Amino acid sequence: MHHRTMLLIAAMLALVDVAVPVNTSARQRAASPRRYEDLVTLFTAWRAFQRPKVVNGVPDYSPAAMATQHRELATYRRRLAAIDTTGWPTSAQVDYHIVRAEMNGLDFDHRVLRPWANNPAFYMTVFDAQSDQPAREGPHAGGAVELWSYTFPLSPGDAAQVSTGLRAIPGLLRQARSNLTGNGRDLWTLAAGDVRDQSTALADLETKLGSGAPTALLATVRHAKAATDSFSTWLASKISSKTGPSGIGVANYDWYLRNVHLLPFTWQDEVRLMERELARARSSLALTEQRNRDLPPFVPIASADEHSRRFATAIDDYMAFLRDRDILTVKPWMKPALQARVGRFSTGPREFFAEVDYRDPEVMRTHGYHWFDLARMASEPHASVIRRGPLLYNIFDSRTEGHATGWEEMMLNAGMFDARPRARELIYILLAQRAARALGDLRMHSNELTLEQAAEFASANTPRGWLRLDGRTVRGEQHLYLQQPAYGTSYVIGKIEVERLMSDRANALGDKFSIRDFMDAFDAVGLIPVTLVRWEMLGRVDDTIRRVVR
Repeated sequence: MHHRTMLLIAAMLALVDVAVPVNTSARQRAASPRRYEDLVTLFTAWRAFQRPKVVNGVPDYSPAAMATQHRELATYRRRLAAIDTTGWPTSAQVDYHIVRAEMNGLDFDHRVLRPWANNPAFYMTVFDAQSDQPAREGPHAGGAVELWSYTFPLSPGDAAQVSTGLRAIPGLLRQARSNLTGNGRDLWTLAAGDVRDQSTALADLETKLGSGAPTALLATVRHAKAATDSFSTWLASKISSKTGPSGIGVANYDWYLRNVHLLPFTWQDEVRLMERELARARSSLALTEQRNRDLPPFVPIASADEHSRRFATAIDDYMAFLRDRDILTVKPWMKPALQARVGRFSTGPREFFAEVDYRDPEVMRTHGYHWFDLARMASEPHASVIRRGPLLYNIFDSRTEGHATGWEEMMLNAGMFDARPRARELIYILLAQRAARALGDLRMHSNELTLEQAAEFASANTPRGWLRLDGRTVRGEQHLYLQQPAYGTSYVIGKIEVERLMSDRANALGDKFSIRDFMDAFDAVGLIPVTLVRWEMLGRVDDTIRRVVR
């Protein structure tokens, strides 16, 4: 939606004679905000409120500060509830429910998740690699230092920004020792890896800066690393005393799905769907292997030269397929977005996704739709300020992770891998892994499985032994899903919902259906919960939407 369209909507909403329920008094009708601008104003205030107060340069997550924030949240929720959206266009109503979901997310953080009290990894704020999501996955304290976003040597302005972020670390980690009172053993145990990652990132930063960097900046880096290492020692001393479960429970999971991620499912629904997708993936793989039994086996990439050549060819072929088959409108920033994420050849044991990538690099370029999404956010910002930046609490994940996962099989079915039949095997292995780890997510949060048991389950149910128990991927993923409920299931749940939306549009339009028109409209909606994408594209409320926007 273009800026001019949003201005027209705002003007229409300012003039519309809004219908009000008959039991609303004239005084209440007069007092109720009813303009789209009222929502935008509240959104701006809400985002400022949601961030923690900063005291002496350090975000304040103390019990007193969090109690105050939770108490004051009620005011923002009342202000949102008072806005009368009757008569608003669909896109404006979608924005309203985005804001509602975010407010529900903060409420859930205070009532249930409480990452500042339960999750030591919450306090890790230095990251040396970019997330492929609109915002970094999982809950994190404010003031993150995204080292990957800087060019070295640092400019004076960038050096000042980095220094400001790093100076907060010693105080934040001292505060963490008082704030962290949770008893969830898995959250405490797995946080140790995140702390080590921060320490390594800070050591690498000092090396990058070199001895010629300003003395004050180098001292700040060293102080931040010393504080991180001290926190690591403290954390290790506490782990043995942590004996409780880390999951949020089924009832809380149900509430979170419906009210924060805006998904029309329960925990039990998702278990059934994940079991079905796991069975479908593994049975489809078995049949595909039977069909391909006489074909030569995959030969993984074996050198840096081969890596460069095959990944470059994969990107060229993928972009040509999208353009020549009229799959979507190809933009000039799409190919560079993929080229920037090729990575480098490495030897030694491979993690799960490298096992796929090194056999057919084109397969994971489909999941690389994430980089299209991020490039679109930068190159074609959404007209709505509410959708222009990343949504809070990872509530974009059913759209971003779900679509990227679904796109793999969609491109398979569209004929992208017809010349390489073994690629079909990789698609089903990927789906099986996503379904298996999603079941780990669900059963960790129901407290049926520990994180280690969830990792063992995911490894055992991923074909060919590629999700190695001695690798980092399997536990790292389950740790994220334990910190961020519904993230592990979003890949497959979002995929299912995107497939259903495409099915409904194709059924309604018949011979007039165009995958290019569908994808262009889908992308234009923005990175919002997939159920809200459905509402905007259909232009009406159906039973699926009604269950989450009531």
